[in-house]
Amino acid sequence: MSETRIREEICRLGRSLFERGLTPGSSGNISVKLDDGGWLVTPTNASLGSLDPARMSRLGPDGKLVSGDAPTKEVPLHTALYQTRSAARAVVHLHSTHSVALSMLPEIDPRAALPPMTPYYLMKCGQTALVPYYRPGDPAVAEAIKGLAGKYSSVLLANHGPVVSGDTLEAAVYAIEELEETAKLYLLLRGLNPRYLSPDQVKDLTKVFGLTLPETHDHT
Repeated sequence: MSETRIREEICRLGRSLFERGLTPGSSGNISVKLDDGGWLVTPTNASLGSLDPARMSRLGPDGKLVSGDAPTKEVPLHTALYQTRSAARAVVHLHSTHSVALSMLPEIDPRAALPPMTPYYLMKCGQTALVPYYRPGDPAVAEAIKGLAGKYSSVLLANHGPVVSGDTLEAAVYAIEELEETAKLYLLLRGLNPRYLSPDQVKDLTKVFGLTLPETHDHT
């Protein structure tokens, strides 16, 4: 895909996420890695609902601004995922309501923030890690991501929001949407003793779809 087309896709998908209420105001950011090792990222203080393809921040392989507006302050977060997830070609970070709410609950397992609720959650997200709270833009969040050693494509930042990497921008968007919907399901069913997928069902999905899960938890 050409750089021009990638710029247009970032704007199209960013607008879709914004218009469906998945990241309000000027929150959230998107990046896509380019063939030359550099990447495109949404600018700082930009609403995903009104991005301009020509003003996208163009970074070089060293992460420094080459052209466009000043980039989001979350560049270290995106960089950490690209450095630890070799297959990652895109990163999406949102402030979606249900995922943020999930990140604030006391019972959440940092190694598996959500139980195996649906097959599509496992197929799109694998498992989701929870990292501690850091202020937005704090380089320490990048170190926390690096500490996951590339095992997770789906991460919750405590009291902040989800960040997901994918092998394409579309894949990353679909995954973060699935994470948000699964967080919503969890909150709806919290305290109702729902039936989760069994270990055997998880193993079957892992085998059939070639999933790589950091570890399997028995929530039955």
